Amino acid sequence: MEVRKLSAISPLLANLLMHYAFDLWMARTFPGVPFERYCDDAVVHCTSKRQAEVVRDGIAERLKECGLELHPAKTRVVYCRDTRRRGSHEHVAFTFLGYEFRARRARDKQGQHFDGFNPGISPVASKAVRQTMRSWHLKQCSNKTLGDLAQLVNPIVRGWFNYYGRYYKTELNRSLWLLNEHLARWARQKYKRLRTHPRRVRAFLARVATREPRLFVHWQQGLRPTAG
Repeated sequence: MEVRKLSAISPLLANLLMHYAFDLWMARTFPGVPFERYCDDAVVHCTSKRQAEVVRDGIAERLKECGLELHPAKTRVVYCRDTRRRGSHEHVAFTFLGYEFRARRARDKQGQHFDGFNPGISPVASKAVRQTMRSWHLKQCSNKTLGDLAQLVNPIVRGWFNYYGRYYKTELNRSLWLLNEHLARWARQKYKRLRTHPRRVRAFLARVATREPRLFVHWQQGLRPTAG
């Protein structure tokens, strides 16, 4: 769920208001229903669709009393479908704090596959990661060395891994693999002998990654370029 009519309030005041209007009220009215909230965005955990609808309607009335309202497009009842819960529902995924929670293939300690309802970087956050990498315009940095580029991008990439890589890192890896393509474009621009030879570019980066595997953070995480 998400609350509207808070955009004009400072983050500190908005948090204080939501603590009074939502947190304390939830603890008092639905003490057995756990929830997480960050600013005006919250996830409430219910055990049935009926309970979820009762809680949602109660929250809507409470916020109305405080001059607020639920965001009509972003507030929904989500069915957490997995191996044990195989029912159907209109909504089976939700996004919270840059993560998309949905059914994902996983493997247990015995090596057996199952579907778990787990978080992974959201499509919106993945798009933002790719846009940020494009904004670096590495191709235009032909006056810099790979070491210079590493100093530029590593702090940001490390932050992505630290945050989005905590759960289902393969989703993040799909976007960060593209960083090697940006490095390849930089190499073609910097070295004339590589401009018309894609295989030479890949071989060049593969050699550097083998020689200096810790140069880039994403190389340290296993996303090293290969000559193939």
